[in-house]
Amino acid sequence: MSPSPLYIILDTQFTPASFELLLELFAKAGVRWVQLREKKAPSKTFFEAAKSFVEHCHHWGLVSIINDRVDIAMLVDADGVHLGQDDLPVEEARKLLGSGKIVGFSTHNLKQALEAQRSAADYVAIGPVYPTTSKQNLDPIVPWEDLKAVRREVKKPLVAIGGITAENARPLFELGIDSVAVIQDVLLAVNPGHRIKQYLDLAASR
Repeated sequence: MSPSPLYIILDTQFTPASFELLLELFAKAGVRWVQLREKKAPSKTFFEAAKSFVEHCHHWGLVSIINDRVDIAMLVDADGVHLGQDDLPVEEARKLLGSGKIVGFSTHNLKQALEAQRSAADYVAIGPVYPTTSKQNLDPIVPWEDLKAVRREVKKPLVAIGGITAENARPLFELGIDSVAVIQDVLLAVNPGHRIKQYLDLAASR
């Protein structure tokens, strides 16, 4: 299963809105994949949030992805998990989740992307592609030439992440990126529905 052209990461530090309202808005605007990211909350708090998140995703027909935590993804019956370089290895996550769940994997250079291509991951994320303030301990920005090489070499669905906005997303779609992962540009938008439409129109016109 390939990620939708716009893959929203719902990071609770950037929005006070409830899951119910946001996920309804996303679904009605045409979004299909949403990830829940919570880097600072205790496990119990994240578990409760994830349970509510998945329930509302299922209600609205959205694909629910949990960031980092395979255990929580399993407990709340999420559709999948997204793993970073320091998380549980992809192969071990696949053993736990089985073949029916989605496993995504973050990479930051061509070497890591090629390793992800050979792994059991369903899709490969690459970034940061632009400067971003939504993540601490940031990896270096992936040079454009390296990004082109990743697109040539990686046959799995490719998700770009990091500093993406409706104003700078077009070159990524033109390069052949399958999906763009966005946090602040949607969550902090005055009109999130309109911003989502901008991304989907860009993807459709490539």
